Amino acid sequence: MKLTKKSHSCVRLEKDGRTLVLDPGGFSEEDAAVGADAILVTHEHPDHFDEGRLRAAMEADPATEIWTLASVAGQISAAFPGRVHTVGHGDTFTAAGFDVQVHGELHAVIHPDIPRITNVGYLIDGGRVFHPGDALTVPDHPVETLMLPVMAPWNKISEVIDYVREVRPQRAYDIHDALLTDLARPIYDRQIGALGGSEHLRLTPGGSAEV
Repeated sequence: MKLTKKSHSCVRLEKDGRTLVLDPGGFSEEDAAVGADAILVTHEHPDHFDEGRLRAAMEADPATEIWTLASVAGQISAAFPGRVHTVGHGDTFTAAGFDVQVHGELHAVIHPDIPRITNVGYLIDGGRVFHPGDALTVPDHPVETLMLPVMAPWNKISEVIDYVREVRPQRAYDIHDALLTDLARPIYDRQIGALGGSEHLRLTPGGSAEV
C-alpha cells in the first residue's frame, strides 16, 4: 500500500490501482481528493471536511463515493444521491477495494464550554493504517501505521506521546500538523521519537511511503 501525505490531516492510500483519500479539508490542497475512487471523512470541522474539495472529486468521477458520519453526509448527500454513505462506530465496509472498520464516536475535548461533536476513526485493511480524525481513539485491534494528530488546539505533547504508547503501532506518521511551525518540529520529533515507544516518522506534503 502506498501512503501519500497531503497537507494537514489529508492522506491518500493507493493499492491495486485504486485510491482512497481521507479528510481532504480546507487546509489541504485544492485537488486533494481529485482522482479518488473513495473518500472518508472523520468529522465536520472545516480542516477535515471541505465541501468544495469533495464536490470537485465527485464531479470529476461519477463513480467516486464518500463514507462519513451523519453530520457530514447531511451536508452533501442531496447533491450526489446514492454516492454518500453514513457510517458510525462498529460499522465495517469496503471502499475502493480497502476494508474499513469504524472506531470512535466523539471529537476530543477542545474546552469544557465547547460542545463535543461526533468524530470517527478509520482502520484500514485490518490494521495496516489507522486514521483517528480529531480524537485519541484506541482501536481494539493491532495497528501497523498510526496517523498521529501531532498538533491541535485540543491536545498537548504528553497526550500525543501517551497515545502512541497506548496504541503501540509499528510506526506513527504525523498528521494534523498545519499549525506546527518548522522551528518546533525537531522538538516534537525528538520527544515523540524518544518517549513514544514506536518508530516516529514525518512526511512533507506530497511525500510517500510504502506501508
